[in-house]
Amino acid sequence: MNNDRLPQSWMPVCALDDIVPNTGVCALVNGEQVAVFHVAHGDGSVFAIDNFDPGSQAAVLSRGLIGNLGERIVVASPIYKHHFDLRTGECLEAPENSVNAYPVRVESGKVWVAA
Repeated sequence: MNNDRLPQSWMPVCALDDIVPNTGVCALVNGEQVAVFHVAHGDGSVFAIDNFDPGSQAAVLSRGLIGNLGERIVVASPIYKHHFDLRTGECLEAPENSVNAYPVRVESGKVWVAA
């Protein structure tokens, strides 16, 4: 779980309009599956975390449900319903199952993830 990485490069993932608001998509970034989410409330933020859920040992986080727990914007894994903070990748129920979070930006309607 490390948001402090300095991006080596940015990879285009898709157009922002390709992600239905309040859902996620899976993208291949440098050979790794990354879950990219478009959160429609607030400023329309975009987040990226690992797609692999360590608790269920399955690549499913992009299919999870987006919501919030207090001030935290989270995705609930579709298998065991563990909540992952979209800003940090922290697993709220089992911190040892936390995942990486990646810097994301939107430019000219296109979503970019730090590789």
